[in-house]
Amino acid sequence: MQVAGIRSRYATVFTKSNLRLAKPYRAMSSSSSPSSSSYRDSESQTFTLPDGRTLGYAEYGPSNGYPLFYFHGFPSSRIEAFPLDKVAHHRRIRVIALDRPGFGLSTFQPHRQFLDWPKDVAAFAQAKGVEKFSVLGASGGGPYAIACAKALPRHMMTSVGVFAGGPPWVAGRQHMPWFSRFSERLVNFSPTIFAGLARVIVSVFDWFVNLGPIKRRLDRVLENLRQKEQEKEKDKPEGEKLGMVGNEEYTAEQRRDRLLRLLYREPFVQGVAGFVHETKLLSDKSWGFEFEEVRYGPIRIWHGAKDYNAPIQMIRYMVDKLPNAVLTEFDGSHFTIANHIPGALLELIPEEEIKRHEEEMAEKSRNG
Repeated sequence: MQVAGIRSRYATVFTKSNLRLAKPYRAMSSSSSPSSSSYRDSESQTFTLPDGRTLGYAEYGPSNGYPLFYFHGFPSSRIEAFPLDKVAHHRRIRVIALDRPGFGLSTFQPHRQFLDWPKDVAAFAQAKGVEKFSVLGASGGGPYAIACAKALPRHMMTSVGVFAGGPPWVAGRQHMPWFSRFSERLVNFSPTIFAGLARVIVSVFDWFVNLGPIKRRLDRVLENLRQKEQEKEKDKPEGEKLGMVGNEEYTAEQRRDRLLRLLYREPFVQGVAGFVHETKLLSDKSWGFEFEEVRYGPIRIWHGAKDYNAPIQMIRYMVDKLPNAVLTEFDGSHFTIANHIPGALLELIPEEEIKRHEEEMAEKSRNG
């Protein structure tokens, strides 16, 4: 089980509170208050795929910005991309974060494989008139970015990136942490038992975080994190700021609501079916294609050399097999390299590419 790379700072809430992150489940409570109505609208959009399934998505940054498809981690949802909103506005990037089947607002899809995902992405892009775009997969979304590099026409994608991506188990399951190996064994031995255990853990977690003393403690920790984040980032250029915790205009309840929506309410709003299926998928030794078959390039990969959840030796194995991969290693872990995301975005989508997009949009506007 992996936690999405971009959720790293949120995870520190539980570290500093001496709380442990479980795998929770519960439909979003009707009392959950949105951070703002505009965010709620942009974060809760849906699209009907050709086969009738619903694809949930959220948008951040300017609506006319350069399109970037963001693939969330595991278990997670579209709202994981919320911290990119500030940098996306500054860089003029339109972040389109898609829920994978069974998570958030997207319909569960039994028996799906990695190569089914590019079909959904292509259908969405074509229907929305997104002719060219970049792709970024974070943590458990990494394999899906590589699947897009394998399956989508080259003319559709200007760049492909993987940030703290999920590792290929073919590189050796012995490298994975014990809880990942345990999950892989149990989900393959008995998906029913695994699902039941997940439901119990989720329910207990939901009960726990809704206790009055725990709510108050979370509020205090989030406020402290917000102040530290504000102090740490006040001298940074706008293009390097990530809005992880929420600004001072958010109430304590709104910040807590966003945290809990991110950690479990959205990922498990439909139950645990998506989680169970993706646990099996991400730990399978085959992604449904050989790395040597992926001709797209370059595929840019950023990873922490001390990543415990996704060991670097497994990522190096994948990079050696991919014909056109470029690996950048940071001296950090799965939970400490989030600060490098703005730099990764600059590398993934250079300013010249954004200007070229703006010129094309202006030309189309002039021509009606």
